[in-house]
Amino acid sequence: MQDKQVHHGANVGGNPEQDDLRVLIADDHALLRDTLSLFLSAQGKSNVTAVDDFDAAFDAVSDAQAFDLILLDFHMPGMNGLDGLIRIKSVCGACPVAILSGIATPVIAKDAIAAGAAGFVPKTLGAASTVSAIRFMAAGETYVPYDFMNQIDLRPAHDLTDREIEVLTGICEGKQNKDIAGDLDLQEVTVKLHVKTLCRKLGARNRTQAAVIAKDRRLVSGPYGD
Repeated sequence: MQDKQVHHGANVGGNPEQDDLRVLIADDHALLRDTLSLFLSAQGKSNVTAVDDFDAAFDAVSDAQAFDLILLDFHMPGMNGLDGLIRIKSVCGACPVAILSGIATPVIAKDAIAAGAAGFVPKTLGAASTVSAIRFMAAGETYVPYDFMNQIDLRPAHDLTDREIEVLTGICEGKQNKDIAGDLDLQEVTVKLHVKTLCRKLGARNRTQAAVIAKDRRLVSGPYGD
């Protein structure tokens, strides 16, 4: 498999080939956590912290634990999609943060990279290849599986997450990003990212057209929808 490589400059976590590799794995699937932990430990020089939800991951990072790489499951409890990525990045300093997922699409992967993720790792990737990707990202590179990113997304363009529906509802109500962020207890930059994703999924040129499409397709409830 070919991988896109984007150089980020200096290694923020030390030399993973010489120092202990400190990795935080946050995923609600015990089998995946255990498998990755075992593979990393088997190769030596690895110190793995494994948790099963976003809150535990956030606490681990907030407790000033130093990591060379943080892996977040896109769909684990508390993650709320890319909201979790942005929250973790706000407290982890220069530590690279990557996304794990078994069902996310190339569009979501691209959005994650645009939001500052160090990489996107499909769960269909073998354990040994995933460990290689972990070391690659810990060394300061961006990991993007070429074959995955170039596959055709056959899902409907209006396959929206619950959070995206909430943001779209706010747009349909004529609210600005700052107001939507306040209503949903999000950062404004997170709302901007959701708006960008919504426009891409709906094939809209801007938020105004996204609202028109949402109303026409009855994607939101209320006097402007159902």
